[in-house]
Amino acid sequence: MRAEIITIGDELLIGQVINANQAFIAEKLNTVGIYTERMTTIGDTEHSILESFAAAFTRSDVICVTGGLGPTHDDITKDVVCRFFATHLIMNDDALQKIIDLMERRGVKLSETSRNQALVPFGSTVIPNTAGSAPGFMIEKDGKYFFVMPGVPFEMKAMMEHWIVPFFEKKNIGVIVRHKTFKTTGIAESLLAQEVGPVSGIIGTDGTVTLAFLPNPMGTKMRITVREKSLSAAEEKLGHAESVIRSKVERYIYSSDEKELEDVVGELFRVNHLTLATAESCTGGLIAHRITNVPGSSDYFMRGFIVYSNESKIEELEVPPDLISSRGAVSKEVAVAMAEGARKTAGTSVAISITGIAGPGGGSEEKPVGTAFIGYADTESSFAVKFNFGDHRLRFKDRASQAALELLRRKILKVPVQ
Repeated sequence: MRAEIITIGDELLIGQVINANQAFIAEKLNTVGIYTERMTTIGDTEHSILESFAAAFTRSDVICVTGGLGPTHDDITKDVVCRFFATHLIMNDDALQKIIDLMERRGVKLSETSRNQALVPFGSTVIPNTAGSAPGFMIEKDGKYFFVMPGVPFEMKAMMEHWIVPFFEKKNIGVIVRHKTFKTTGIAESLLAQEVGPVSGIIGTDGTVTLAFLPNPMGTKMRITVREKSLSAAEEKLGHAESVIRSKVERYIYSSDEKELEDVVGELFRVNHLTLATAESCTGGLIAHRITNVPGSSDYFMRGFIVYSNESKIEELEVPPDLISSRGAVSKEVAVAMAEGARKTAGTSVAISITGIAGPGGGSEEKPVGTAFIGYADTESSFAVKFNFGDHRLRFKDRASQAALELLRRKILKVPVQ
């Protein structure tokens, strides 16, 4: 089956809002064997919406529309849908009661505009909104499926995951699609591909298995996709591809699900009964921020130091002043002293530190912008590793925090750090 995704909203066209809905919908449709051939973004005008509906309905089996279901004057999607399908709006009692309950919980009086969000096209099937107020709906006609959902991402995602994907799973359209995504870090995409080697031994030659490399500033994802006629065949091929990839690049893989690196590191600290302190200069607390994004991180994260100035490094972590003056604040020796000082002061099993030059100024020939040292200390040893994270300040901070967390992961798992 072929799909088209239509996202509606002037805010998308002017770049005010990043259009992430398209990617999510396409990904979810793909899991049930529906291939997205087109993505269209249009403004809040009746002509544009009607034109897009007409084109999509002639060439696609599945049409997913988001946006324009809100209570304001520019939310016209439902009216245009009614015109396109020659129908009219009716009140859906279940949706209305949900909106009434939602307003009562918020302590807000039900307005006419809020009430009108429960209007849906006559003849449509309502898709409950478990995360908000306006319901979605489906119109089935001429063997095609026309879905309309809110543009609010978390509301749309709930409808895709809990209603539309299960709907097509029950339809059993004849193609089983399975994915496995490996998240890697600490190695460039080109080098990762080199380590993986020829992909023919992984994906075969019949076209049912594909392997994609998806780089980003934090690392590279490798996604295996299998399309087969039976679940058993799909699982067998997925297992084979995973086994081959792991045998080649296991050390760089930190996750094969949706977990972020901080989740993985947190679980390692918890399982191994370790405690952690951080000492950050150039990242300004970003490492601690990511660690504490994980629920239950208070089990292992004891203290975070933000020591941006030389004085704070000396006062908070007891870094020797002569070490800073002789080696420089951005140095391997100071990074080690920061980690040792953080561990000693916090009384933890492990400490991680970072000092660097985030730019755009402050670099030198010996230590150009992007230079950073990540220090590590535990009860047995301490060391520091030199990196260069580039001259884009915010990207520097993201990449530095990723490298620090990855260093922790590898140390706990006894994987070579470099």
